[in-house]
Amino acid sequence: RTGIMKKLYVLLTTILFWSSACNAQDHIIATEEVRKAALAFNVAYETNDVDGYFEMYTDDAMLYFYGERWEVSTYYDYWKNAMVGAGGGVEKNTTSDTQIKVALDGNTAVVGSFIENRSRSPEGNINEEKGYETEVWQKIEGEWKIISLHYSVIPDE
Repeated sequence: RTGIMKKLYVLLTTILFWSSACNAQDHIIATEEVRKAALAFNVAYETNDVDGYFEMYTDDAMLYFYGERWEVSTYYDYWKNAMVGAGGGVEKNTTSDTQIKVALDGNTAVVGSFIENRSRSPEGNINEEKGYETEVWQKIEGEWKIISLHYSVIPDE
């Protein structure tokens, strides 16, 4: 009996170790996928690729910036028509100190970054600011999408 219990213990330990190693590898892969998606998201924003930027959101994503909630469709219309379509847009959107935390399920992640942004209104006015952005990403049908985004301006000191 002791021999069987010992073999069973070794087998269970091996299975748990292998399972843990597989989960760690999946976590590393998910983190890299999210890192690439977040980079593409910020490049689309900085280059005023409105459609590329908005295809990274779910239609019902929760958005909050400048003190209010936004519907994705309202935000899209604003960028497409009142900003980029009217001659304004982003000139700089540099992220730093980006941190990514992938949930244990491997299908949800939080990305936090400091942002230095410069944008130009259609009238030519320049706005420069620093902020902190938190994005919640979810893997939906094999693609990482933003389901929530919160942006806060960091006041000048």
